[in-house]
Amino acid sequence: MGSNPFGMFKVYFSGRMLLMLVLGFASGMPLALTGSTLSAWMVTEGVDIKTIGLFSLVGLPYAFKFLWSPLMDRFVPPFLGRRRGWMMVTQIFLVMIISVMGFFHPSSTPLLIAALALCLAFFSASQDIVLDAYRTEYLEPDERGAGAGIWVMGYRIAILVSGALALILSDYVSWRTVYFIMGIFMIIGCVATFLAPEPLKINPVSEGVEAPKSLYEAAVFPLIEFFKRPGALEILLFIILYKIGDIAAAQMTTPYILQYVGFSRTELGTVYKGFGMVATIAGGIVGGAIMTKWILKRSLFVFGVFQGISTLIFIILEYTGRELWALALVVATENFCGGMGTSAYTALLMGLCNRKFTATQYALLSSLMAVGRHITGAPTGYMVEAMGWVMFFIVCTALSLPGLLLLLRYNRWAVEAEN
Repeated sequence: MGSNPFGMFKVYFSGRMLLMLVLGFASGMPLALTGSTLSAWMVTEGVDIKTIGLFSLVGLPYAFKFLWSPLMDRFVPPFLGRRRGWMMVTQIFLVMIISVMGFFHPSSTPLLIAALALCLAFFSASQDIVLDAYRTEYLEPDERGAGAGIWVMGYRIAILVSGALALILSDYVSWRTVYFIMGIFMIIGCVATFLAPEPLKINPVSEGVEAPKSLYEAAVFPLIEFFKRPGALEILLFIILYKIGDIAAAQMTTPYILQYVGFSRTELGTVYKGFGMVATIAGGIVGGAIMTKWILKRSLFVFGVFQGISTLIFIILEYTGRELWALALVVATENFCGGMGTSAYTALLMGLCNRKFTATQYALLSSLMAVGRHITGAPTGYMVEAMGWVMFFIVCTALSLPGLLLLLRYNRWAVEAEN
């Protein structure tokens, strides 16, 4: 009698995955409150468009979080341990800042709102540093793909709450009340942190892994340790290249769907933003489940192939035109495959971190990924202008090949996740 095909999903029915869901929610809550929701608030307050544009700068802490990540490896708060202690500190500040922001007005006190938004982004980025470290140390290697999928689900739900729900609430209650309610939602993360166990893998008694003894050791040793590994430069190159085609295509999908194919903003919002989010979550969950049965190298390769091919499916719209079923098919396929690729990619990043320097190394690797995203997106408009949409999507698919070819060198990278 064959094995149960749904057996690979049993990894999700555990308290560990419930914790990942809640902590993923805590990670995603602040993002819209310094982005789209804050912009909507400023619009309703009559703030001019130039000022609203300048507020995008408050997101800079997310790009530079690696600069202070060694502090969170080096120092241990006097309560709850190295990881949970920092989680609680950042979350308490987030609750206070979110709750207080609504008591001021962007139109009359723009500098104060900007300062609060910057502080919110700083503590949100700091929370992400320690949450990424916690997730890496808490999950077993065969749980990392599933944990990444569940984390994305929690993160996306949080964006719905702090984005869509906040905007809906703003039609019925004041912005002060909206931000206060969002602060209450953030308390969920504090409760989860208090109840969660401190990862045993950083317990010196059980694993012999101690916190760095100096700030120099916390900041410099992670780099030295990483670059001593076989294939260190290949690993960094792979991190940049694995999702490069997917990122390049994503930069231009909204103009393609709206301007070129001619769908309305409502259709785009309903299918691309709503339906696409569900498909991304589903892809992450299915990918994580499959990864409980496959080694990481195989998952990266197969999901990478699907991820690359899914970019090509946009060409279908060239032949169907403005058909909602075609848009739904394209968006579902691309987001589902992208979600699978993200689950394997995140598991790789977790596996690459030395347990002594998890916060610093994960922050550095994820920042490298972010830099790659911004650089890749920059020339895409020129590419479309020069070669047309069909060739653009073909080139984006071809861009997935270098990363897949680098996987031929995978066995010499000594990825910890396979240990």
